[in-house]
Amino acid sequence: MGISFNAASLLSGNGIDVNSIVNEVLNQKNGQLSVWQQQQTELQSQAADLGTINSSLAALVSSVNSLTDVLGPLNAKVVSSSDSSIVGGSAQTSASAGNHQIIVNSLATVGTVFTDSVADPNASILPGGSTSGDLQLQIGGGSGTTHDIAITQGSNDTLNTLASYINDQNWGVTAGVVTDANGSRLAVSSQSSGNSGALAIVNNTTTLNFEAPIGGTNASLSVDGIPFSSASNTVTGAIPGVTLNLITASPGDAVQLTVGADTSQAANAINNFVSSYNTLIGFLNQEYTVDPTTNTEGDLASDSSLRSLQSSLLSDATYSISGNDGDVNLAALGINMNNDGTLTVNSSALNNALSNDPSAVLNFFQNSSLTGFANNFQADLTNLNDPTTGILSTDLAQNSAEQKTLTDQINDFQDRLNAEQQQLITQFSQVNATLEEYPFLLQEVTSQLGQQTAPSSSSTNSGGAAATGTPFSNNSSAPSGI
Repeated sequence: MGISFNAASLLSGNGIDVNSIVNEVLNQKNGQLSVWQQQQTELQSQAADLGTINSSLAALVSSVNSLTDVLGPLNAKVVSSSDSSIVGGSAQTSASAGNHQIIVNSLATVGTVFTDSVADPNASILPGGSTSGDLQLQIGGGSGTTHDIAITQGSNDTLNTLASYINDQNWGVTAGVVTDANGSRLAVSSQSSGNSGALAIVNNTTTLNFEAPIGGTNASLSVDGIPFSSASNTVTGAIPGVTLNLITASPGDAVQLTVGADTSQAANAINNFVSSYNTLIGFLNQEYTVDPTTNTEGDLASDSSLRSLQSSLLSDATYSISGNDGDVNLAALGINMNNDGTLTVNSSALNNALSNDPSAVLNFFQNSSLTGFANNFQADLTNLNDPTTGILSTDLAQNSAEQKTLTDQINDFQDRLNAEQQQLITQFSQVNATLEEYPFLLQEVTSQLGQQTAPSSSSTNSGGAAATGTPFSNNSSAPSGI
């Protein structure tokens, strides 16, 4: 629609609304801009959906990778004990399933030496009249290391200063002063257990009296009848891939220790895969679901790449192997596909499969020939999720390029409109100034015309007749513009 003006209003001196006119002129040229902006909004919405789907695909990749990991949850082992108050344990994935008899004869202990009580921990421990003395601390038994402690008056000759001195030496022992109703004592303990932590005082010229050393012995146990000695109550090597935790010495009690598949970790990993798969399938399904309000599908419904991704996922989820004691597909483990492509886990059936034949479940998901369910799924996902050639990566790159092109077009167009706007404002401002001045110009012209056309007084020419010719004198001129 064109722009029209009211002539009567324009000639009245009211002028024109410059901004409104300029905006109306520019609005007639904004149609293409609106189209581009709508396309940009659609691309941004598509990019958001692609980003969500891509994140879900990454989560699925992670969950599938855990099912192919030879050190992962499907291979995890767990240790159960018939008496966990005596001995327990943990197992690496390399541990073999089996039962073991454990007898804990004694625990590894920390070596300790301590003095009799003294009344004042700040009193000198040097004999009367002496200004020096000596202590020798042996660490590690008779074949261990002996440390000489020179006692100097005013330096380390009290319980408190001696304890501080010993701690400063970094010998692998801890010294402290303990106080009870009988007084104070110096106690020195090894920082390690077993024979290497045995302590003894082998020389003493102070007034302190040390009790007989205690502790500093190795743990003694038997595993399936084989005797073992350990400097620690955490025992490795007695059963390959298994760490034993000795809790209590009980020489007469044989504890049954069972190493087996950790069905709990395996079930969690499988359920995590199903959850990740369902999340991704759910997002894809949303794109193809018709909104009853708008009667339209999602922003990516026309994206053929997503159809390809959906088809690949559905195919991977129905993958089967042969034999394997009947555990040939997800359905055999109690994981069934619904009409919308999502999966449902029958927890009871899955737990039965894991408990009754964990090796068959493991072989279904992963095997040395890389033909397991998870192996196949992982290979497909590696291609689908490739950062350069993957389906979603390609879509996101194309979307980003299209957004940049539109943004450049919009920016260029807006720059041209801004320049045109300034030009139009200048032009119409000049027109407006002229229109606003029109009444004053008209009034001035009218006034001049009135003055020039007024009747002149009667006069007689040289012939005696009255002058009746032009109203202008010989030296008069018409008003400019008339």
